[in-house]
Amino acid sequence: MSNKKQPPKQPGQQINIELPEEVADGTYANFAVITHSHAEFILDFTRVLPGTPKARVQSRIIMAPQNAKALLQALETNVKRYEQQHGEIKTPQGEQGPGGPFGIEPPKDILPN
Repeated sequence: MSNKKQPPKQPGQQINIELPEEVADGTYANFAVITHSHAEFILDFTRVLPGTPKARVQSRIIMAPQNAKALLQALETNVKRYEQQHGEIKTPQGEQGPGGPFGIEPPKDILPN
């Protein structure tokens, strides 16, 4: 059984999105490494656990620059809506600092140059 979701309609375009059952539960990630070339953005979602020296990429998403910018705008809109409903989202360091999100320093060999 799969769930189907439809994004908001755009003039002259309708897309049916299928959500397979094996994907519907999602994958937890608490860290992301984002790199890019002239042609694409690569988002590696990782689960970093305390006391574990190694983290494994759980999911990799590759997008065109235009889609990455659309994702950024969608995230900004949704974070604003969330904060209007539930209050400001606070992170331990305020804004992301040199230690990365949640104060976790990623392994040096996975950081982009």
